[in-house]
Amino acid sequence: MLTFLLKKLPSVVVVAIASSLIAFILPRMAPGDPAVALAGSDASPEQFAAVREQIGLNGPLHEQYFHWMWNLLHGDLGRSFAMRRPVSALIMSRLESTVELAALALMLMIIIGFTLGILSATLRHQSARAGLDILNTICLATPPFLTGLLLILLLGIAFPILPVSGEIGLLRDPLKGLQFLILPAFALALPQAAVVARLLTTAINSVRGEDFIDLAKAKGVPPGRLMRRHLLRNSLGPAIVAIGLRAGELLGGAIVIEAIFARNGLGQLAVSSVQNRDYLVLQALILGAVLVAVLIQLLSEITIAALDPRIRLES
Repeated sequence: MLTFLLKKLPSVVVVAIASSLIAFILPRMAPGDPAVALAGSDASPEQFAAVREQIGLNGPLHEQYFHWMWNLLHGDLGRSFAMRRPVSALIMSRLESTVELAALALMLMIIIGFTLGILSATLRHQSARAGLDILNTICLATPPFLTGLLLILLLGIAFPILPVSGEIGLLRDPLKGLQFLILPAFALALPQAAVVARLLTTAINSVRGEDFIDLAKAKGVPPGRLMRRHLLRNSLGPAIVAIGLRAGELLGGAIVIEAIFARNGLGQLAVSSVQNRDYLVLQALILGAVLVAVLIQLLSEITIAALDPRIRLES
């Protein structure tokens, strides 16, 4: 396993460097100037130049990039242009909200996806399978923001069961915090769970036709054990890859969901940073999101390699 990880390390380093370049260039491609937002539209050219000098935007782009990377490697994310606070402090103040949302959404995605996938592949009644396929297709075609709005209308207004805006940290009050968290996490997880379910169903149906499954049936292996030890174990690869990819998308979807449910997380910080052209905050958020997605994908590959030794041998 250590050899497998070492072979993956160069690709992780390349992705990290490429992500840092994208994170640095992308905010600067948007129209607008942070100096205008700070100095005001009525400021003189001299004042604009002074502000740009103060926030370190006067030098060549390559110098700005290497200066940012040098500070980043030493644990310094810089200081927000608009909020006059360290970027690390801003991110840490919003991190709990987004981590709680993404973690619960990931758990729901796995639970719902595996449940729907296994049921769709094992139900014998044609009508029940058709109903699950229709449900899965609807979930797959419904974007998270629409799912969130429908949940607000149904469970927040028509049947006011759960709160639809605001938040309470789970560490402060786990019970109330969970009540504020269920709807946004469910809205974020449901479309992604449909993808996992569809892939898992397809993989199980494909493995069911293999010779070793017929051999296990001929030996009299009980259906439950056949599913757990043979069908499911050999079908998890596509589902785990999908979970790794979709877990990264949860971070992007959290921006919209946090806006709909009025949560004060990293998504809201990203929106305000775009509006204020706060480059350093945006750079840290983009790079952090990419690195988290890469880490999750690496963990999914490690899981697949642990389940299937052939993956390690081929690598």
